[in-house]
Amino acid sequence: MATKNKPPLHTIQNGRVQASIWEQTSEKGSFLSVTFKIGYQKQGEWKDGHSYQAHELDQLIDAAIDAKEWMRQHRPSKAKAA
Repeated sequence: MATKNKPPLHTIQNGRVQASIWEQTSEKGSFLSVTFKIGYQKQGEWKDGHSYQAHELDQLIDAAIDAKEWMRQHRPSKAKAA
């Protein structure tokens, strides 16, 4: 999962949906992962959510497609993993 003290490598905003792309490391090397959140207002304050209504799914799908393409173009090299 995402590391709290490191910012994401890249973020993609599509409407209220945000995709954050993270570099992770394991004993097998580096890899990329993605998390999604949606912004909403509650009592005038912006919050982050992780569930989506039917009409928000197009934004989620588009953000996922954009994240997948970015991750394809920026795969960590195996030499970096040491």
